Amino acid sequence: MFSKTTEYALRATIYIVQHGSEDNKLGIDEIANAIDSPKPFTAKILQLLTKDKVLYSTRGPHGGFYFTDKSKKLPVSSILKALNDDGILKNCVIGLRNCTQKSPCPMHAEFKEIRDKLNNLFAKKTIGSLADKEHQFKIFINNARK
Repeated sequence: MFSKTTEYALRATIYIVQHGSEDNKLGIDEIANAIDSPKPFTAKILQLLTKDKVLYSTRGPHGGFYFTDKSKKLPVSSILKALNDDGILKNCVIGLRNCTQKSPCPMHAEFKEIRDKLNNLFAKKTIGSLADKEHQFKIFINNARK
């Protein structure tokens, strides 16, 4: 449903919220390894999230990535927007530029219901709540785990 970039960003977010803090910043090696993602790709993704102030980072020997209490309260949709991968939440399902209620595509009515539910989900779920769910239900964020 989303690009690989967004999939890795969501997995990295869960990992960082669960294992990191402002006092315990996480390095790129640890994050990439934990989510089974190539290090350079993960670095680029986290840089985009940092640029949009969804995620924070510091440089130096005690540097790394972390979420603030305030950023943990951001909606998951902020991750999609930072990565420019929120089209599923606003665009026509078959890619028409002029698909509207007045001039709908053949799938408009049905997909509008789905899109509204997705918008609601990603607006209500916070970044912090993703980690709570991951920890509570022991859902794995690394495809290599069994």
